[in-house]
Amino acid sequence: MPTMKAVRMHRTGDPEVLALEEVPRPEPGPGDVLVRVHAAGMNPPDWYARIGFSNIPEEMRPAFPLPYTPGSDISGVVVAVGEGVGEWREGDEVFGLVRFPGALGNGGRGYAEYTTSPASHLARKPASLSHVEAAAVPMAGLTAYQFVFDHIKLGEGRRVLVNGAAGGVGHFAAQLAKLQGAYVIGVASGRHETFLRELGVDEFVDYTTTRVEDAVRDVDVLIDSVGGPDAHRFLRVVRPGGVISPVFHGEYHRDHAAELGITFRGGQVHSDGKQMAELGRLLEEGRLRVGIDAVFPLAEAAKAHERAERGHIQGKLVLQVVPDKAD
Repeated sequence: MPTMKAVRMHRTGDPEVLALEEVPRPEPGPGDVLVRVHAAGMNPPDWYARIGFSNIPEEMRPAFPLPYTPGSDISGVVVAVGEGVGEWREGDEVFGLVRFPGALGNGGRGYAEYTTSPASHLARKPASLSHVEAAAVPMAGLTAYQFVFDHIKLGEGRRVLVNGAAGGVGHFAAQLAKLQGAYVIGVASGRHETFLRELGVDEFVDYTTTRVEDAVRDVDVLIDSVGGPDAHRFLRVVRPGGVISPVFHGEYHRDHAAELGITFRGGQVHSDGKQMAELGRLLEEGRLRVGIDAVFPLAEAAKAHERAERGHIQGKLVLQVVPDKAD
């Protein structure tokens, strides 16, 4: 049986539970393709799983089998197709969010040299992007896309505040809102100002020196990629009748928000090859950019998770599986 290298964890815990091991190479089932992974994007659910979801209430923690390989964001090359697959051929360069959400035991397993994916979860990788850049897009890009277009249905001329605008979801949400004709206010630490202004934000607030609730008023839409226990402070920022879209859980004092006519719109990101293709088109046209904070080799997945735990990430973290010279 062919084998491959994959990152696996045999127990939950600190980053050092992640180890590179030799494992059997998967085979594509009906409707699936086998992808040689060139790069894998990292996302919060990866480290939530690694710590056994200890950051959420025990009764809500999903069970998953060990050993476990994290990773749902991939960019790579199709090397085999399963029965019934007509849209992909061997040699096609693809990227996508694989099997998300879904049972963790049947997840993307992207931290590996090879993985399988439903054909419908993938899109053609933009030729102008490297595999590392493409792997940084799927979950964060789809989250932002689905919030802006599916949940918020953002119209032209809206005032949009993006909290955590320099992060993975935030930097895509700011750009997509701008493409929709919004006036975009980005909130992040000061070191990200140049990055965000280059992405087109109209106004920048450095939360380390300025309380956003004192500086901003009458926002139509808040896209909050931070959340947390103090999220209710944004009720002073959003206009009566406005919209709050939380990407992560936060305490928004929803009863008070309802009194102000503020509604909440959002939802769980999900795999969608057609929307990935639309993101790919925007990237290919140069209308959307992807930010990358750092790149680690697959064997250093534990170090990448250590970097994630330090926070203050500009864009995305990516694991490179195939060196550039082999791309």
